[in-house]
Amino acid sequence: MTTMTEASVREFKMPDVGEGLTEAEILKWYVQPGDTVTDGQVVCEVETAKAAVELPIPYDGVVRDLHFPEGTTVDVGTSIIAVDVGGGSASPAAEQPTAEQPAPAAPAEEPKSAGSGRQPVLVGYGVATSSTRRRPRKGPEVPVQQASPAIQTELNGHGTAAPAAPAPAASAPVAPAAPAPADAERPLAKPPVRKLAKDLGVDLTTVVPTGPDGIITREDVHAAVAAAVPAAPEPSGAPAPAPAPAAAPVSYDTTRETRIPVKGVRKATAAAMVGSAFTAPHVTEFVTVDVTRTMKLVEELKQDKKFAGLRVNPLLLIAKALLVAIRRNPDVNASWDEAAQEIVVKHYVNLGIAAATPRGLIVPNIKDAHTKTLPQLAESLGELVATARDGKTGPAAMQGGTVTITNVGVFGVDTGTPILNSGESAILAVGAIKLQPWVHKGKVKPRQVTTLALSFDHRLVDGELGSKVLADVAAILEQPKRLITWA
Repeated sequence: MTTMTEASVREFKMPDVGEGLTEAEILKWYVQPGDTVTDGQVVCEVETAKAAVELPIPYDGVVRDLHFPEGTTVDVGTSIIAVDVGGGSASPAAEQPTAEQPAPAAPAEEPKSAGSGRQPVLVGYGVATSSTRRRPRKGPEVPVQQASPAIQTELNGHGTAAPAAPAPAASAPVAPAAPAPADAERPLAKPPVRKLAKDLGVDLTTVVPTGPDGIITREDVHAAVAAAVPAAPEPSGAPAPAPAPAAAPVSYDTTRETRIPVKGVRKATAAAMVGSAFTAPHVTEFVTVDVTRTMKLVEELKQDKKFAGLRVNPLLLIAKALLVAIRRNPDVNASWDEAAQEIVVKHYVNLGIAAATPRGLIVPNIKDAHTKTLPQLAESLGELVATARDGKTGPAAMQGGTVTITNVGVFGVDTGTPILNSGESAILAVGAIKLQPWVHKGKVKPRQVTTLALSFDHRLVDGELGSKVLADVAAILEQPKRLITWA
């Protein structure tokens, strides 16, 4: 029997707060069972593979239960908190179902309209402004249905979806009732399920869906794998093989080793670096340059009233030098489209700055950096660094980068061979600026010297182009007046 109290409970599910993310770790709960919450109130902070994000609750009520403790990694779409919204009234039919009429699913809360003040607050989570219909799945094995309000609210992180049909037995062979037509639509499945199918080598067109409106679930994919690998028949008369001995549990000396789970930003960084290193053919070139004049200009700019309150350092002029070099060599600012087999030249520069944070390496970028004056660029750099240090960098700030600067010199390192940020064409590593003996005007003198390293994707950038870009950056840092003459 469905009671009025049960009908008034809403389950808030982990939303996809980025683009195609599959999981997030609960860092901190801001509420406890029994607390009153209001629409838009932040209830927890989660860390995805891209950033730490605060999650607001989409309705008013009283917290009934927190389903997971802090530190737990939860799949997107999994309910994380139950809230009693109260004030609900169930119809007699819903409260007292009969044998002839099964009990319907709990009604989902209607999203508020834009006029009522509800506004979307997260990427991948927000308010539906109009009803959405799920396209029907073709094929005789699945009945055609329209998306119910419960399904719509599930996609936005609200309410509870209608119950799924029973899953087929794992031993049953998976095959469509009839060949799919040539113009059959793409099977319905969420991104995590598609990735699981790809990893397991399962063709989604051969999987019988059991989810609402013909959506393929993880269980459907696992069932397809189990059905595709039948048990090998035993020879007649042959003795049954002895069961394999259970693997002995592996023990570790915790006094000599510390094991840190790979998750969140570090997990995403590792995957991105492996993908980049084994996808884009890297080339790295180096140049050592006298930056004494640049260091003098930095000190002069610190005294300039136009830079009052702004952070002025060598990185500011290095960033400006790279932007000028890109303007002189625009073909370096590009990306490789594998699917279309095209080189995409960008007519804008989203300048990434690699930042080390307590949660790992992140690369937020300054949008349209090529349009900014030097004071505007200084302001943007200051905001980017401060936000990263506070752990408040959002997913949008780390998307769409075109080229990146990594300043390894702050750690006292002379140079390095940086790996490209995924989808970008080049990355400039800046080494430590040190006082070194240098031949200047025919005499050996102490000069401020640094080493620059430019890594680039050799599919996009040949040796000549890469060399020109690096040489231009070095020339500007050696003679900063070129910022004016080359502008």
